[in-house]
Amino acid sequence: MLNKEYWQTLNQKQTNLKKKIAQDPWRLAYHLMPETGWMNDPNGLCQFNGTIHFYHQYVPQEAAGGLAPHWGHKTSTDFVSFKEEPVFLSPNHAYDRDGVYSGSAFVENDQIHFFYTGNVKQPGDHDYTYSGREQNTVHVVSNDGFSINKQEVVIPHAAYPSGFTDHIRDPKVFKRGDTYYMILGARTVNNEGKILIYDSTNLSDWHYRGIFFGGMDDFGYMWECPDYFQIDGQDVLLFSPQGIPNQRESFQNRFHSGYIIGQVNWETFTFHESSPFRELDHGFDFYAPQTFSDEQERRILWGWMGLGDTLPEYSNPTVARGWQHAATLPRELQICEGKLLQQPIAELQRLRGKQQHKQIQSPACEQSFQTPTSAYEMIITINQNEPRWQIELLEDTLLDYDGTTLTMSHGPSGYGRKHRRVKIDELKHLHIFVDHSSIEIFLNHGTACLTSRIYPKKRQSAMGLTGFTDCSIDYWPLASE
Repeated sequence: MLNKEYWQTLNQKQTNLKKKIAQDPWRLAYHLMPETGWMNDPNGLCQFNGTIHFYHQYVPQEAAGGLAPHWGHKTSTDFVSFKEEPVFLSPNHAYDRDGVYSGSAFVENDQIHFFYTGNVKQPGDHDYTYSGREQNTVHVVSNDGFSINKQEVVIPHAAYPSGFTDHIRDPKVFKRGDTYYMILGARTVNNEGKILIYDSTNLSDWHYRGIFFGGMDDFGYMWECPDYFQIDGQDVLLFSPQGIPNQRESFQNRFHSGYIIGQVNWETFTFHESSPFRELDHGFDFYAPQTFSDEQERRILWGWMGLGDTLPEYSNPTVARGWQHAATLPRELQICEGKLLQQPIAELQRLRGKQQHKQIQSPACEQSFQTPTSAYEMIITINQNEPRWQIELLEDTLLDYDGTTLTMSHGPSGYGRKHRRVKIDELKHLHIFVDHSSIEIFLNHGTACLTSRIYPKKRQSAMGLTGFTDCSIDYWPLASE
């Protein structure tokens, strides 16, 4: 359906955008980002024959998005150096003509099986929630992660169960024993989020088994991007609910992403929670995470370092420069004391330059630390419980801790981003990554995280610390390989 003229126009727009963004100081040094245009959800994450494949939602010709997305593609053999690959999937069929939406990958028998949502909007007077939209589940088989050997609709929109709106999407596939399972995010006609489950014996013929999870009252109207996996024998369910009312120290964004630990009853195909829903990130820019197991059997998470529908609260000035959004750092997941911990994967240490170390052992007066580059990693270890402290970094970002709550605040560089809070007692360890126009903070070895985009106009070379009497700082400049 995409003709030669479409691709010629897209290529010309990309050529023009590359010239425009080549010297942009807000481009990131070591995060994955779009070569041009718009990036959002990570898709199809997998490692296959030693190669890490990172696919993502992609509108290469328009930084504001709004057009039918493709799947962009980046590869690596070490999680550090990535290569930009040709677009992998495009809205080129009747069943996905309005977008190759999000999905996942499943590796088996020297093949990668991809499952995604093909989006179709019918012409006419529709609201595209209760009428006018098709969201078909599509199966793609690839022998190498670059070429397509087979492509088929395995669950057409008309085959979805009754009682749901036209919003059923984002398939995640996994295997247990000899059976394959697929979970899908959904919105009921009563505007409640649910997760559906199907099973199959051949990856082509799928049978609906019911609602995998959905027993949370007043917990959003739509649940996107479901993900299920096990760590140390414990069942974990990730999803991204939309429509939860904001609270002071939780659910502060318009949309959210989080997890529940529990146990699956495989006789009834239902997930039963043993922990509350906990947010994965408390910052401004985190959504639609996806995980996979790498060849070391680590569970790795990538998130979208962005968020939909943030206007008019905040915006991204890079749209005018020809690109928008990025991916978070890859994070290794572990379970400790009933909580999911997220930590930057060890391979990122290869990016480190010469280390600086500073020890603060003095009365709680103002201290400073030089940060000669705006792409760096920093670890602050607090050796005694401080009742109140502040850290000023970048142009106008402030971290303020009052003994129970950490508040991250931005000034004008936040472009509307003001405050985000996370409640955390006895904060002893901060792991901070700054990358020109982004910041990721891991608290207490990944017990909580905050991710944000910021756009400083100046490159300040000093960080200010107030309220510390006994702490150490380790700093490394970071550069892409």
